[in-house]
Amino acid sequence: MYLHFGTGNEPRLTVSVEHKESPLWWQERGLSYTASGYGLRIPSRHVVKWEGRWRRIYVCQIGNAGTAYIGKPGAWLATVSD
Repeated sequence: MYLHFGTGNEPRLTVSVEHKESPLWWQERGLSYTASGYGLRIPSRHVVKWEGRWRRIYVCQIGNAGTAYIGKPGAWLATVSD
């Protein structure tokens, strides 16, 4: 997976990181985090290793397309792609 740092029209730094699947208990049971499937901080099944720590990837899902990120809503550390 790749972490993308930077915002707007500025150049972005892209870094390849180690990742693994680490589902939460409700994901293993096939449950959804929200009834609608939408939200600002929906936990994914994946984690990435950044600065020596495993960090969960979250998804901001407002419409048909979502954005995967690590960090906090409104203060994303980096966006994530595979």
